[in-house]
Amino acid sequence: MSRPVSLEVVEGDITTLAVDAIVNAANESLLGGGGVDGAVHRAAGPGLVAECRDLGGCPTGEARLTRGHGLPARWVIHAVGPVWRGGGAGEDELLAGCYRAALAIASDKGLASIAFPAISTGVYRFPPDRAARIAVGTVRQQLSAGGPVERVIFCCFDAATAALYRDVLASPGDPLKTP
Repeated sequence: MSRPVSLEVVEGDITTLAVDAIVNAANESLLGGGGVDGAVHRAAGPGLVAECRDLGGCPTGEARLTRGHGLPARWVIHAVGPVWRGGGAGEDELLAGCYRAALAIASDKGLASIAFPAISTGVYRFPPDRAARIAVGTVRQQLSAGGPVERVIFCCFDAATAALYRDVLASPGDPLKTP
C-alpha cells in the first residue's frame, strides 16, 4: 500500500529549505554559475565546489549527488537541464530526464523530501509553462511507482512561476499531454 505524496509550490529561495535534498539547476561542469546554481554554491560554501570537482561534471539530462555542506538540506542533487533551442533538439526529454534522475537518486538514498527549482527556465530560456508541465508530469509519473519520497516542493523564485506550477498541479489530466 503506497502512502500519499505531497506536491507543493513554494515561492522563495531554495537554499533556505530544510528538506532532505534540494535540486540544483546546474551546468555540465557542476562548478557553479549564475541563477540557482550560483545561489546554491554561495549558500553551501567552498566544500561544495571541492566535492563537485571530484565528480568530473555531468551530462545534460542527468544528475549527480553531493552533500549539502552549509545548506539546511542534507544533500544537493545537481541536475543539468537543457538549453532551449526551439524545441526540436530533444529539450523536453532532456528536461524530463533531470527530474527522473533526481528522483532516482532520492529514492536510492531513501530520502523523504526533495525540492526542485524551475530547471532550465532562467538563462537556458526553456519556456516556463512548458517546463512546469514537464516537471509536474514527470514527477507524478515517477512517484506513481512508489518509493520513499513523501514530499516534493516546486520552489519558484517569483510569483509568476509559482502561479504556473499551481495551475498545472490543479489541472485535471496528464500535464505531459497538454499542448
